[in-house]
Amino acid sequence: MPESFILLLIVIILALVFDFINGFHDTANAIATSVSTRVLSPKVAVLMAAFLNMIGALSGTAVAKTVGAGLVEAISITQITIISALSAAIIWDLLTWYFGLPTSSSHAILSGVVGAAIATSGFKVVIMKGVYKILIGLVLSPLIGFVLSILLMSFLMRIFSKSTPMLVSNLFGRLQVLSAAYMAFSHGSNDAQKTMGIITMALVSYYQLKDFHVPLWVIIICATAMALGTAAGGWRIIKTLGVKLVQLRPIHGFAAETAAATVIEVASRIGLPLSTTHVISSTIMGVGASKRFSAVRWGIGKNIVLAWVLTLPACLIISWIICKILHLFF
Repeated sequence: MPESFILLLIVIILALVFDFINGFHDTANAIATSVSTRVLSPKVAVLMAAFLNMIGALSGTAVAKTVGAGLVEAISITQITIISALSAAIIWDLLTWYFGLPTSSSHAILSGVVGAAIATSGFKVVIMKGVYKILIGLVLSPLIGFVLSILLMSFLMRIFSKSTPMLVSNLFGRLQVLSAAYMAFSHGSNDAQKTMGIITMALVSYYQLKDFHVPLWVIIICATAMALGTAAGGWRIIKTLGVKLVQLRPIHGFAAETAAATVIEVASRIGLPLSTTHVISSTIMGVGASKRFSAVRWGIGKNIVLAWVLTLPACLIISWIICKILHLFF
């Protein structure tokens, strides 16, 4: 079996491992609020998230095309480049999962691709227009989510200001099931596509293809891997997002999930890869701040933001180092 084909198989395996880890690392994105408000039991919430993550992953390929063809020149990189990027993202995801930090798998893999591509062929293969587009999305999406969640929460509080607490809790206890499902679907529609883009990038490199097209079998295996990862759960991060960051009630969980899912879904349809972790974290902080500024445990929020900031340079450097080492042997 030719060495290049073996490397392609390694890329596909690593990509599916990353997708699986992404699933359990980011399970909290879809279900933390539902679990913390006791609307859903952890087991039911995880199973629902797994199923809807898969359905969302099957819903389109616009983000995959942006990741695979809009970030670096796919034809100019090698399988080693992609292996390095995936390895860096996996290492970072496992490290931050261990410490219960809801960092961005999106940041990890995207910066990993850029770092490894630079190590392979220099800065010339980086498509700066695509990098700027992704950075703008990664920066603006949490801000938009934060503002949108405050506006939605303020609207709901005004509408239900004269309702009894029991009525509000019962109503939004039911509605939050729908918002959690919406969040799980949107998570799959954005995050799983990043892995689809990585695998297709590897196929383009191996077969020297001119057109970037995501095959059906790639869509199916990526959707399945993320669903299985989601089913495995990510309880450390669920606790950080759903319990430590701010105390939530069903109405707050509904507002946070609906605002986050809307931002993510719009981005998925226009092919903009963003961090689902950042968006849901910011909407949770937004609904907390709408009650009162002190309702948010800003010390926890500061640690989350610090982990966000570290992800980009850390994964870029890790992938660059791994790529340089691997190129000594291949």
